[in-house]
Amino acid sequence: MKAGIVGLPNVGKSTLFNSLSNAKAQSANFPFCTIEPNVGVVNVPDNRLLELESLVNPERVIPATVEIVDIAGLVKGASKGEGLGNQFLGNIRETDAILHVLRCFDDDNVVHVDGKIDPINDKETIDLELQLKDLETVEKKLEKVKRAAKTGQKEAQKELAVLEQLKKGLEEGTSVRAIKIDKDDREAFVKPLQFITDKPVMYVCNVDEKSAVNGNAYVDKVKASVKDEDAEILVLAVGIEADIAELDDFEERQLFLEDIGLEEAGVSKLIRSAYKLLNQQTYFTAGVKEVRAWTVKVGATAPEAAGVIHTDFQKGFIRAEVIKYNDFVTLGSEAKVREAGKLSVEGKEYIVKDGDIMNFRFNV
Repeated sequence: MKAGIVGLPNVGKSTLFNSLSNAKAQSANFPFCTIEPNVGVVNVPDNRLLELESLVNPERVIPATVEIVDIAGLVKGASKGEGLGNQFLGNIRETDAILHVLRCFDDDNVVHVDGKIDPINDKETIDLELQLKDLETVEKKLEKVKRAAKTGQKEAQKELAVLEQLKKGLEEGTSVRAIKIDKDDREAFVKPLQFITDKPVMYVCNVDEKSAVNGNAYVDKVKASVKDEDAEILVLAVGIEADIAELDDFEERQLFLEDIGLEEAGVSKLIRSAYKLLNQQTYFTAGVKEVRAWTVKVGATAPEAAGVIHTDFQKGFIRAEVIKYNDFVTLGSEAKVREAGKLSVEGKEYIVKDGDIMNFRFNV
């Protein structure tokens, strides 16, 4: 699963990527400094792993990860191929969620592609280009479906109505994710078309240091602008986050954070938020060889969770032994959990909960 960092040139995308990942994307004061999408695999911060490590004392600990893609800056006309438009739109289509960086700081030393600081205008520029691309997708599909609907095919007539609703919404400047469509119709007719503006989105307001804790007037405008969208907002002083990421010593990082009034690095919140945005959750395996966080989609069954470890586990699934994280931490070990009768044995229908500690029985 991938989350793509998008935004206009020079809003802080590559600096944010550098803060998130050990990979170092080029960060320069001119548009299009990121020509090919940079990809970083980032650990998901999770204090539960530290707790399990202290109790189990394993040989190694492996956290969950999320893939972050730094995508070249977009400009007006991208939907028609302007700038790096075609490449940008192709790269973003391959991601599963969008981290939309908005410039919410003043700095005469960092040029803005439009010559003025206006995060709402920036947001609308990108929204429009993505909506125009989705409108192309709708119109192409409409041509085919109209022919089928004329022959009296009921399913085609149903799809036609949905597509026309999408077309109307996009023409009015509404992203697909915000167009009210019946859940079943969305699953049947919308999801297969993989619309760019149907992807979940989080707006990252890039602020200066003094606005890192409480935001600023630019952030207030963004909040007001997206209040009707199904979207998250995160305030981040990206330049400061980059400075923090350069510090190797944990205590130094904590002192730095305390000085500016933050309890933890903003990128940690961003990574967890991106994980949630991708509709992902974590279950654990805990043994002396390894304590590990595994990633599954929210709503996954026990066999699907087993398949994340190995496809044979899913094919030959017999049962799952499940311990709730809080029970494990409270009682201190798997043996004590068993003694207390807190270990449950679950079958194929079990829906995995975030934080479950699981052991699978299988036969192939």
